[in-house]
Amino acid sequence: MRFVTYNLRFDAQPDSISVAQSLDRLTDPLVEPKYLSKGGEQPWSLRRMRVAEHLLSEGAVLCGFQEALVRQVRDLAELFGDGWAWVGVGRDDGKEAGEFSPIFYDKAEFKFLAYDTFWTSPTPFTPSRFPGAGSFRICTTIRLQSLRSSKEFVVSNTHLDDQSDGQRQLAASLILHRAKYEEQVGGCPVFVLGDFNSPPTGRDSAAYEIITGARQPVAVPSDFLNRFPLSDNMASAAPSLRDLLADAPRRSAGIAAHATFTGFSAPNITRDWKRIDFAFGSKAGTCIRYKVDSALGDDGVLESDHRPVFVDLVG
Repeated sequence: MRFVTYNLRFDAQPDSISVAQSLDRLTDPLVEPKYLSKGGEQPWSLRRMRVAEHLLSEGAVLCGFQEALVRQVRDLAELFGDGWAWVGVGRDDGKEAGEFSPIFYDKAEFKFLAYDTFWTSPTPFTPSRFPGAGSFRICTTIRLQSLRSSKEFVVSNTHLDDQSDGQRQLAASLILHRAKYEEQVGGCPVFVLGDFNSPPTGRDSAAYEIITGARQPVAVPSDFLNRFPLSDNMASAAPSLRDLLADAPRRSAGIAAHATFTGFSAPNITRDWKRIDFAFGSKAGTCIRYKVDSALGDDGVLESDHRPVFVDLVG
């Protein structure tokens, strides 16, 4: 199974160009482009087909996206086609307002079983923002069954706050608790995808450390504990989520690109590059390949200010 997590960069330059119109405007593929002729952020209407074709050509069967506004979700659903389905809600109202953290999946590979969304705030079951956070933040969780193996698994997809370390720590603690519940009570492997805005080291690393067990989680709201109850032994058990980069074979991980956020700067300007987008997994299942792929086209158009992170999983 090839999963990908990809922060799309929200549609910051909206226009009325349809997918069909974008297809009509494609250049002749036999004509050599002007290499690196475009720079900076480009409209979503120019980026969307590159995103879809990139992921489909790489053979992804499950995609966790971040920063997707409703137009972007609908565009990707159109470009991916009827063989795919998706789940998710807008974070501002639990419907269509604000950014989604949707999960797309290939219906030929998986059977849908259940899904839900919670807010990574002190009131996780109503649209809400952590005090001091820049935005509402959510986590989308889906349970699927592989049509190849009949095995069930759970995937959570999220985007943590870029301004509040407190929000990131609570979010990581909520997601970790949910992962323990799904693994220990639900009895199936768990994968967590997303933009954590938290690198593995440094002053903003707390959320990453909580997810991977290097730091104690913070207290989570009682209604969350009641909905996803764990025994004392289960709650205190060491977390089993691991960074799949560390789990991948050295021949794959050792040559993989490192930075997942690059901004829209020129390729040789790296001062803001960092690794903040992750795929985590529970002890069940094995990561056999890990890749951070380029988002840069020959003409200089970047699909996003982030790069897609691919993981190949077996088991």
